[in-house]
Amino acid sequence: MMIYRCLIVLFFSMAISANVSAEKYAIQHLEPANWWVGMKYNQVQLLVHGEAIAELEPKLNYKGVKIVDVTRVANPNYLFVTLNIKKSAKPGQFDIEFIADKKINARFTYTLDARAKDSAQREGFSSADAIYLITPDRFANGDPGNDSHPAMTEPANRADKNGRHGGDLAGMIQHLDYIGAMGFTQIWPSPLLENNQPKYSYHGYAATDLYRIDPRFGTNADFKHFVEQARKNGMGVIQDIILNHIGSKHWWMKDLPSENWLNHQHSYHETNHRRTTIQDPYAAPADKDSFVNGWFTPEMPDLNQRNPLLARYLIQNSLWWVEYAGLSGIREDTYGYADEKFLSQWAKVLMEEYPHFNIVGEEWSNNPAVVAHWQKGKKNTSGHVSYLPSLMDFPLHETLRSALLSEESSDKGFIQLYEMLANDFLYPDPFNLVLFPENHDTSRIYSFLHEDLELFKMAMVYTATMRGIPQFYYGSEVLLTSPRERDDGAVRADMPGGWAGDKVNAFTGKGLTAQQLDAQTTLKKLLNWRKQTSVMHNGKLQHFAPENGIYVYFRYNTEEAAMVILNKNSKPQQLDLTRFADRLKNANSGVNIITQKRMGLRQSLMLNAKSATVIQLQY
Repeated sequence: MMIYRCLIVLFFSMAISANVSAEKYAIQHLEPANWWVGMKYNQVQLLVHGEAIAELEPKLNYKGVKIVDVTRVANPNYLFVTLNIKKSAKPGQFDIEFIADKKINARFTYTLDARAKDSAQREGFSSADAIYLITPDRFANGDPGNDSHPAMTEPANRADKNGRHGGDLAGMIQHLDYIGAMGFTQIWPSPLLENNQPKYSYHGYAATDLYRIDPRFGTNADFKHFVEQARKNGMGVIQDIILNHIGSKHWWMKDLPSENWLNHQHSYHETNHRRTTIQDPYAAPADKDSFVNGWFTPEMPDLNQRNPLLARYLIQNSLWWVEYAGLSGIREDTYGYADEKFLSQWAKVLMEEYPHFNIVGEEWSNNPAVVAHWQKGKKNTSGHVSYLPSLMDFPLHETLRSALLSEESSDKGFIQLYEMLANDFLYPDPFNLVLFPENHDTSRIYSFLHEDLELFKMAMVYTATMRGIPQFYYGSEVLLTSPRERDDGAVRADMPGGWAGDKVNAFTGKGLTAQQLDAQTTLKKLLNWRKQTSVMHNGKLQHFAPENGIYVYFRYNTEEAAMVILNKNSKPQQLDLTRFADRLKNANSGVNIITQKRMGLRQSLMLNAKSATVIQLQY
């Protein structure tokens, strides 16, 4: 009996020991959890996180896949395991076993997927497109059931302009027909990744999990479905990605992998926002360090991309989202704030994997020399080589807003636009810049222009017909307003009609004022014309120095041309056309693309007061 009792005690002791061991070595995170066969980027670094996981040795047995490197760091709760995936590997699943003392202490089933057909040859967004920027939480609430989530800290509160309002992926999917009918061909939602922050979580720029869609927006599968449905409606999707920082509640922050995972890891240092220190030959090193390595806010820890393990993690994360979701582009946030060498490598890897892809970086500077530094093909005296195809055109954006409000003079008004555009010689490819009258970080253009509808139309026409890729902000088409000074919560107001019970509905036209309907109809005609007019996609540009409050420019190629006339005068004006004879050539008439009326172009043209006119020339 005593022996029997001893055996029982021994059995339970072993069972308890095994359970303790299994619990000790449980894998809490393994990222990325899948990859694809046939990727050019075929050496994939897995981040494995779990208590004391570094004590284990990873093993696998799958034809065409081999572990080629295992890296341990100061924190024993991390392993970095690099897989080499041969072209000969087949899609499927296999176990990665984590072994100590010849025993399997943990196991993870890894998935190799087949790539979508022609994935590497996907076409990115281009000057043939018009981009619709959406703040998802404020666009449409398609699924009220996910407005709040038990695992997410901040619940929905539509009464709070800075809180969660309930917009989601389901809402965006429900209104894809509206977006397409407006003439947009690309959708850029602000970040959709999990932001499990206690407040201001709706904006998305403080991610707490880089591989997970925030459940208040939906699931990863919902995002993939959104992209697929957009494609069926003739539109691509651009994902907003942040390489510079994360949210303070990111799961890393509870257990950082190494002592240099973050910049200023042990004390808060705010960035000085001095963008010019990157190019400035006289900049003090301390100033440059403060710009690149400082944090945005205490809630946004700054990532150290000089850490090679983190750099690879971020590069792979971007590749993963492109491949998983089927993206047609990336908008990269706060571009110049990240490490310069890393940015070069990140863009290079992405563009090598997807040669026809496009990426636009946010360098918020009104200095074209600063913006041009980052574009692919720019020969920088610093030696920096960029692979970034596109940038947000902040210099022209700022100038457009200023020029429309300024009184006309020899150095103010339209001449500002004329002379800023002349700086295009600084850019390797100015036609690949993204131009916009407003975005989620600026006041609404209609409000900025003192709710002057005709000036608003000028801004829309200029954005849609100027060189580059036009981007518009949701709700502009129905004249959403905001304070003229920056107020993020107000700028990102709810789209009328996106919530049950809304008395005004932008999607159906219900309750819109005459001015709102006019603005919406004008932009719709403009963008649908632009969508089918190749000269607006790839035509050359010639502009004439503004005179008497009138600015004229042409988009043209060997087969067609369009004439754009911006008249800021408060009274009708007679425009002498002899000055433009070389560009008009044999065009005796044209069609006003908004009114669809034919216009004679022989000697002069009568312009309406404070108007924007787009004429498709007919030879």
